[in-house]
Amino acid sequence: MVNEQSPRGSPRLEYKWRALAAVAIGTFMSTLDSNIINVSLPTLGGVFSADLTVVEWVVMAYQLTVTGLLLTFGRLADMLGRKRIYNVGFVIFTLGSLMCALSRSIGGLIGSRVLQGVGAAMLASNGTAILTDAFPRSERGKALGLNGTIVGSGLMIGPPLGGLLIGALGWRSVFTINLPIGVVGMLLGYYLLRPDEPRPERERFDAAGALTLLVALTSILLALSQGEAWGWSAPPTLGLLALSAAGFLAFVLTELRVKHPMMDLGLFRNRLFAASSLSALISYMAIATAVFLMPFYLHDLRGFSPARTGLILAVSPLTMIVIAPFSGWLSDRIGSRVLSTLGISTIATALVLLSRLTLTASAGDIASRLFLVGAGNGLFTSPNSSAIMGAVPRQRLGLAAGMISTVRTTGMVTGVAIAGAVVAARRADFLAAGADPAHAFGGAIDAAFLVAAAIALAGAVPSLVRGREERRAE
Repeated sequence: MVNEQSPRGSPRLEYKWRALAAVAIGTFMSTLDSNIINVSLPTLGGVFSADLTVVEWVVMAYQLTVTGLLLTFGRLADMLGRKRIYNVGFVIFTLGSLMCALSRSIGGLIGSRVLQGVGAAMLASNGTAILTDAFPRSERGKALGLNGTIVGSGLMIGPPLGGLLIGALGWRSVFTINLPIGVVGMLLGYYLLRPDEPRPERERFDAAGALTLLVALTSILLALSQGEAWGWSAPPTLGLLALSAAGFLAFVLTELRVKHPMMDLGLFRNRLFAASSLSALISYMAIATAVFLMPFYLHDLRGFSPARTGLILAVSPLTMIVIAPFSGWLSDRIGSRVLSTLGISTIATALVLLSRLTLTASAGDIASRLFLVGAGNGLFTSPNSSAIMGAVPRQRLGLAAGMISTVRTTGMVTGVAIAGAVVAARRADFLAAGADPAHAFGGAIDAAFLVAAAIALAGAVPSLVRGREERRAE
């Protein structure tokens, strides 16, 4: 499987490391962009005289586009070639970034973010597949662990870098920062990735399956993300949930009927694939609660400055950067089950400890709990992703990579929705019981952390009962 000759004839560096370099820059750019934009939202609201309900679509449009297209582009890459889709993704993402920077209205910016999302979906659905194809089975966990380090770096660097850029150069700079990174990524992808192998069988793309899945995913994500604001029983929320259910039903019926389905539903009969995907979905639901609520605890309840808040929050991704390569390397030797189960159990423990934080807890106490969140995430993610990629045949690697990214985003959105609903309900209960606003908010956050801990423990069950990994032929 692994061809050590360079696509351009240079034998000096093994292909797997060249592939890692090309994938790393795409991973870093897309992860950085998804986090750097958040700090610019207040500025964008002022520049375009738009309220929060409009400005949030700068994030929402990107998120819905990426999630809705991940599996589609993963499947297209399996059919047409991963290098081709990956490199086109760089072009589209970079072009979208330029258009964002040149936007003169909030509508134009949101439309440009959709274009960015198309490129990001091409990158995210192929990076893991390229690495899995480039590295031998015995080093797959190590490769995905190193890629996890890049993800952690983007998560950690994004918010503080965004603040610095906006302060020094203005809001457009959070988009223009992608331009040099994108150009370098295009060059690395073109020169370092080996040419796509010809496909022995020409398959027809399942457009109906792609469309019904896009409708189903975007509808449910929009309902989950807006349900708290609109009301869970409001007609728009219920309508989107009904549309999503109809979309998923139509998708399944389509996939059972067509000769070359976009998603081979038979993969879910593979216990390793199904259990690993389910545990990933649940783990991201739990992690999302900490990511979503800790800034409110630090800034609103404790009165920490934005700089101090960002510094404390950086503990979790920094820990993930350190742990992910080690857990990936270890999973190559002992498998994913023990490590992933230990990781999600650590996340559950961290969430319980977060629920015990008081309004006078020291920064060290807070950081120690966030350290456990990052450690659990690092222990879980690389081995679990390796298990998912190892459970599918080589010609379905793009689809599997798309699945990993799809369950990540879906889990995060669902987790935020659950956390928001719990906080709103419990806060009202505490206020009705006579608690002051600060203690009511703090108690509601504690309740949300406990719910998230229970969710994480539920995710440990499929992680523990997953099947054993099999060695795929190299």
